This record gives sequence, C-alpha cells and structure tokens, in this order.
Amino acid sequence: MRTELVTTLKRKATEIIAELETERDPVLITQHGRPAAYLVDVETYEDTRRRLAVLEGIARGERAIDQGRVVGHTEAKKRMARGLS
Repeated sequence: MRTELVTTLKRKATEIIAELETERDPVLITQHGRPAAYLVDVETYEDTRRRLAVLEGIARGERAIDQGRVVGHTEAKKRMARGLS
C-alpha cells in the first residue's frame, strides 16, 4: 500500500486518483506524520460496503439465535408463503 502526504494529495490529486482506478491499491493519506485517511477506488469501496452488510446480517442472525428468537422450518415456510402472496 502506498502512503502519501496530504500536501501531495492536494498537488497531485488527479494523478493519484487515476492510479487508483488502474491499480486499485488503497493509498494511506498522512497529515502531520499520522494516518488521516484511506483513499480507495469506487469499486473497492462499494465491494467493501456490500461485504460489511453481509457480515452485519450474519451478526444479527447470530444475536437472534443467542436470544432464542428462532422459528422451526415449518413455521418459517408458512411465514415466507404469507409474505410472497
């Protein structure tokens, strides 16, 4: 992963963004010697968001199981049938 100063980003934003589109490798932006932000291409960002949504759904399901909020197969089929009609 590449690291750039925030001042470099200001001067070379077009060039850095063009490289992101082709290389798809995140760029760590530092400010005053400390990490400030990551710059990623749109496709990588959207893919990450989709993956996060799936993981959040799995976590909700695991919490529901832990809390005993579950139904059997037959009941689930009935509920699905009502929802699809």
